[in-house]
Amino acid sequence: MNSAVVHPPLAAPAANMYGNMPNYAGIAPGPAVYSPLAAPVFNAYGNMPNFDGTAAGGYVPPPMPTEPTAPPQPGSVPSDWSIPSLSEDAARKAFSDFASSHCCYSSSPAEDGVINKMEPNNTYRYRLETFTESRATEWSHKPHEGEPPDFNAQTAPQPWEIRAAAPNLFTDHKQEIRVPFTSSIKDCHTCLATGKEQCDVCKGNGYKSCSMCQGSGKCGEEHCTHCDATGKDKCSGCNGLGMKDCKTCKGKKRLLAFIQLKVEWTNHVEDYVVEQNSGLSPEELRSAHGKELFKNSQHLLYPLTGFPNPAIAEASERLMRDHQSKYGQTSRILQQRQTVELIPITKVNYSWKSKSYSYIVYGNNNTVSDHNYPATCCCVIL
Repeated sequence: MNSAVVHPPLAAPAANMYGNMPNYAGIAPGPAVYSPLAAPVFNAYGNMPNFDGTAAGGYVPPPMPTEPTAPPQPGSVPSDWSIPSLSEDAARKAFSDFASSHCCYSSSPAEDGVINKMEPNNTYRYRLETFTESRATEWSHKPHEGEPPDFNAQTAPQPWEIRAAAPNLFTDHKQEIRVPFTSSIKDCHTCLATGKEQCDVCKGNGYKSCSMCQGSGKCGEEHCTHCDATGKDKCSGCNGLGMKDCKTCKGKKRLLAFIQLKVEWTNHVEDYVVEQNSGLSPEELRSAHGKELFKNSQHLLYPLTGFPNPAIAEASERLMRDHQSKYGQTSRILQQRQTVELIPITKVNYSWKSKSYSYIVYGNNNTVSDHNYPATCCCVIL
């Protein structure tokens, strides 16, 4: 399987409010404070000439091996794929526990039913996990609190050169990192550097209708004492001023604008269960705990070979190809893990009151599935 990985440039974030940052995309240096007017669109870091010397942009594909590591050696896959058959005693106990767990089920079928036949319908579940890391950049800002801008102090690092604290393998996680040497100071675009914006409670009036007299100035035939008959209450949102600190700059008037790196680790999990005729629903199969027969984890995996059921080998090859296509093009694959489980399934046929019935016992915990239990009643819990 060819597992070469090609990494395209990251999606281009819009720089709209951040203005023409000096020497991004070949633009001539500008002032230290940037206007909120028209600005170019940057991809990654905005085609910075000092990133890789090309006009394509600042994204550098991470180094990746082109082939998976060595496949499992012969003998590393267990030769015994079987599981002991379910005994009648275990089947009967599982059925009895199932009946007692339902308040409206009589215990009689479980206790008095006669088991006639037990049919094993064991199946296999193959699971592939692909743990990836993806990176994207976007413009961001925060209120300027006196920090000196660092743009052009040094060459900004490439997106994949920035260290990020990775989580444990196969654990989803997100992290945001301010890219060094990309910050600059600009006037706040929301309040136009005034530090104030209209109060959204009173819409700039400084007052609102009196809560006691509903703005009439009277309570019945008397003047409203709460508002001195004015019908107005001082706005608590702005203390009657009609304006309050700008939400964007927190009243600081200026913003520190910078490029933010967004790192996301994702564990992509996909299962394949070999078809079986037991009658279990897909939901029941997904929740079933099986006997783990095989597991291995490597940076990049080879498809599983030598498995006695060809459907598992085919699923392994297909899922690895799909994961490489879906995730290897847009992110860095850090680790893959494949697991094979044998899910024990037994169909139990039994007789009760001269009629034939059946139920299914499945999973390591001997869970019972029976959607047509023959002795139920309607009970009301008060």
